Amino acid sequence: MAESEDKPTAAELVLNPSNAPVKSHTPGPPESAERQGSEGAAAGFTEVVTGAPVGTVDQFKLRKFFVLRPGTLDQGIKDVEALVDRDADGTILSVWLMAEVDHWNNEKERLAIITDKLLMIFKYDFVMFICEQIQKIPLNFVDRISYGTFVFPKHSLLQREGEGLRVFWDRLREPSFTTRWNPFTHDLPYVTLTSHPVRNISESMKRLCNIEDFRDHLKEAAQKAHSLNPIPGKANGVLVLNQSILIEAYVGLMSFLGNGNKLGYCMARGKLGI
Repeated sequence: MAESEDKPTAAELVLNPSNAPVKSHTPGPPESAERQGSEGAAAGFTEVVTGAPVGTVDQFKLRKFFVLRPGTLDQGIKDVEALVDRDADGTILSVWLMAEVDHWNNEKERLAIITDKLLMIFKYDFVMFICEQIQKIPLNFVDRISYGTFVFPKHSLLQREGEGLRVFWDRLREPSFTTRWNPFTHDLPYVTLTSHPVRNISESMKRLCNIEDFRDHLKEAAQKAHSLNPIPGKANGVLVLNQSILIEAYVGLMSFLGNGNKLGYCMARGKLGI
C-alpha cells in the first residue's frame, strides 16, 4: 500500500545495511546467508493510521514503535529480502512482522520470511536499518506446529495474554535442564512466535502480523518441502496441533521489566536528561 501524501516527510537515515555483520544460526545443515537481490513477496506496508480500531491513547503509544514510521518497515523488508539467497534459501513466499517469545518469556521484535525451503527469522534493528542475526529453519525438518494460548507452570509468577505459535523441528530431542535454565541459549529445538503489538493499527499491519495466517502459510510450505525433499529415517509430514503453549519459567524479573517497557522492540524511549 502506498504511503499517504499528507504524512510529514521523515528524515531518512542514509545507512548501508549491506556492510553490517550478520550472525546466522541454522538448526540442521548449515546454510549460507549471502546478500543477493530479491524481487520480494511483500512491500509497501506504510500507511496513514486513521480510523484504526484502537483508542486515542493506545494509538499514541503505538506511534512510538519505529516500525510505524514512514518508510521504515518497507526498508526493513527490502533489507531482509536482500539477504535471501534464492539458490540456497529458496524463493520467497511471504513476509511477516512478528514477535518472538523465548523460553524465559522475553518478547522480541522479529521479521520472518517463509521460502519454499526455509523459515527465516530476522533480528532487525529498525533504528539503524541493520540485520543483526538470522535464524534459518529448514522446512523439511519441521515436524510439529502448535497453536494456542500461553500457559505457565502452576507456581509461576509470570503470565502472558494472547495466543502464540510454536514450531518444532526435532521431536526426539528435549532441552536439557541446563539449557532450559540458561536465558541466553539458542540450543532449543523449537521457536515460539506471537503477534506484534501494532497488529491492530491498520489493515495492512493486521495482514502482516496475522498469526493464524502465518500458521497456515507455514504449514502449507512445510508440507510441500517434506514431499519434495524428505529426510531419510525421519517421519514425513507436519502435525498441526491446537494446544496451549507452555513456557517453563517461574520468576522472571528480566521479562517482567523488559516486556512491560517493550525493551525487545525498536521504540522512541523519550529524552534522557534535560
